Amino acid sequence: MSRSQHLPPPEPESPPNFWEMVAPHVKELRMRLLWILVGVGVGVVISFNLSKYFLDILTVPIGGLDKLLSIEVTENLAVYMRVSLLSGFIIALPWVLYQLLAFITPGLHPKERRWLFISIPFATLMFLGGVFFTYKVMLPTAIPFLISFLGVTTTPRLSNYIEFVTTLMFWVGVSFETPLVIFLLAKLRLVTAGALIRQWRIAIVVIAVLAAVITPTGDPVNMALLMAPLLALYLISILLAFLAGERKPRPKKIRKPRKPFRLFRKKAKKVEPAPEVVEIAAEVAESTPEFAEAIPEDPGLEQAGTDPDSTSSDR
Repeated sequence: MSRSQHLPPPEPESPPNFWEMVAPHVKELRMRLLWILVGVGVGVVISFNLSKYFLDILTVPIGGLDKLLSIEVTENLAVYMRVSLLSGFIIALPWVLYQLLAFITPGLHPKERRWLFISIPFATLMFLGGVFFTYKVMLPTAIPFLISFLGVTTTPRLSNYIEFVTTLMFWVGVSFETPLVIFLLAKLRLVTAGALIRQWRIAIVVIAVLAAVITPTGDPVNMALLMAPLLALYLISILLAFLAGERKPRPKKIRKPRKPFRLFRKKAKKVEPAPEVVEIAAEVAESTPEFAEAIPEDPGLEQAGTDPDSTSSDR
């Protein structure tokens, strides 16, 4: 008996545990989040010394810090820290996007990875574009309307004003990322330009709801000021999705060769065998039966009345 017959049968392999499959991804995510916190912390430290300068810029639409009122003891410090956190996050935004994409890219193709990393500077520029639009277009229109409403003299609180301005800037900046997000989704073949065009009615409703939520006032003027760029961004998203979509080449049609054109086409005439040929063929078929079976029947034989049986009987 061979030695292999005495060995015990191999034990079946147990399926991998769910935690064993997910644990490497969780560790990777935890490491990326820690690097994001480090980057945001560095950005906050940098912006901490610039927050006074940022406060002067943010209060320009209302007339400066002198037009604001502080009531609570810790209100000034809380506002200063809020501005430092927001400006630090904006400074660290490219680093945050890089860490998020570095966590996603291992499961993508090299071409898709290249497009994602190329989008990092454009994402930062689009966010800053939304912030600039809020500061230059929306705030100079919304703040005078809110302050002069009902003709009552209003002195806003410092914390209320800064919270209002920073929240509006942040969400408008995020909404300006829409074309870039749609472009990347189209590159990943998750969205098509045709689907965006077909769903334009739903898009208008969603944009109107977003404008009503983001806009601090309920008047149609400020909503229109926000809806107009959002609609323009949606149209730009459709164009970018069209450019990002991979279009299949059209199959070439095989053209059949055309017959030469003739004004009057001649019809082919039927050529009937001569009677002499029919008689000779009948005689050959009678003398050699094997040859007669191999020859197909010819209707000319019946017309001439040359049947092999009739010829034999006449003889």
